[in-house]
Parts: sequence; C-alpha cells; structure tokens
Amino acid sequence: MERPAWAPRSIDISVPSVSRIYDFYLGGSHNFEVDREAARRAMEFMPGLPKIMQANRAFMRRAVRFAAVEEGIDQFLDIGSGIPTFGNVHEVAAHHRPGARVVYVDHDPVAVAHSEAVLAGHDGTGVVAADLRRPREILASSQVERLIDLNRPVALLLVAILHFVEDADDPYAAVAELSDALAPGSLLVLTHASYEHIPLPAERAGGAVDVYKDIRNPLIMRSRDDIARFFKGYDMVEPGLVPMPRWRSDEAPEDEDPYAYSGYAGVGRKA
Repeated sequence: MERPAWAPRSIDISVPSVSRIYDFYLGGSHNFEVDREAARRAMEFMPGLPKIMQANRAFMRRAVRFAAVEEGIDQFLDIGSGIPTFGNVHEVAAHHRPGARVVYVDHDPVAVAHSEAVLAGHDGTGVVAADLRRPREILASSQVERLIDLNRPVALLLVAILHFVEDADDPYAAVAELSDALAPGSLLVLTHASYEHIPLPAERAGGAVDVYKDIRNPLIMRSRDDIARFFKGYDMVEPGLVPMPRWRSDEAPEDEDPYAYSGYAGVGRKA
C-alpha cells in the first residue's frame, strides 16, 4: 500500500482509523481501503451511516454560524476534530467573522498530521495532539494559550466525539473540567449518537456498533437524558437538544433522509 504524503510514518495504515472512516462517509479522499472496508461492513447493518455523518457536519456548520453571527463569538475550540475537509470550522467561522481563531484537537496522528498540512500558513488556527479525556493537557497546550483567551466567550465543539468515550473514562467529568475553564457566555456545541430515532431495530443497528468495537473504538450509544447531562451548567439554546436536522435547519422535515435523525444535537450557553 503506497503511503501518501499526508500520512505520517509513525502510523500503521493497515489499521482502520475512525477519523478516516468519517472522511469516507463524507465523500472525502483521505482514507484507505482498510477504512472503506470497515465503513462498508458497518453499512451492511446501517446503510444510512453516510446520511448521519452528513447531517452531523451540516449541524456543525449551522452551529458555528450561530456562534459567530448571533453570539459574536470569534474563538472556537474543536475537540475530536478529525480530518478538516471542505467547510470545516475555520472556514465557516472566517466567512462569518473574519479574524476568528480556531484550535483543532484530536488524538489521531493522521487527523493531526493532515490538519497541520491543511492549516499551514493560517495564523488564526492551531492544531493540538491531545485526548479529550485529559482536559488539562488541552487547556495548557501552547496553541490554546496562543490563540484562545479563556477570559472571553469560546465556542467549545464536541461534535461526534463523546460517543467514543466509555463511561469508565467519565466523559461527564472531562466536559465539566473543560466547561469550568470557559468564560460566561461561552457555548457548548455537541452531537452524540443514540439508538433513539434510528429507522431500524436497535438489534440491527448494534451490528454497526460492533464494527467499531472490532476496530478498538467502542461506540457508546446514549439516551437523550444521558446526553442532556453533558449540558450541566448551561442554558439550552432553542430548540434545545433535538435530532440533528431539527436544530435550526432551513430544510423541511419531509425532505430529510430518515437516517439523518439518528443522533442528538444541541447548543448550550454558559450562564
């Protein structure tokens, strides 16, 4: 298998990567056959997975626009950012608020390496190799210190990341620690997978979940009530915690693919 320039020598490209699988679902080019094979196996159980990922990305763009335009926020901390493809946070933020600063955080070496290549020369952006489960390392990183003023409101993005953190690693504590560091008026932007609203039996959807378990990235499906707990200390922005297409979308509900509703999205404002 030929190694492209964006794949660092330190990684094993024969092992599937969650960020590259996500890139494949979005129609990107930064993935390998091993990633596509894992994605296709998951799609045998849940064929609408690309629609779910596209709905997730569409929500992220709407939420960034909301933060920049309606809330006047010009600082974005995107944890679990993956591989930045077209229309990612820094592009959307800069379009609506020139001069916005963005820090991408991921623990996947491929996502980090590609982010660094894409963002070379962008003074208002930074990339941090760190894990959500260790918030102090993120907050103390040189890129966060350089670009993010924690004394002013920040949009904290945890988009499609918390469902990869097992309960044993206490994701609620990690989110609380990050939130404690944010100034009043900051936003928490979050999406999370759930069995609720998936248009097929949970047992069949569980087959797709098992594929992620097989590649050592357990996918933790939580209920709406469990997801709502991440917003402790925040006032929910209307329309609250809802299926992704229902958060301030211009699309008519009947025009959305049923799979797009397979997951929750919400934005909270820190009091």
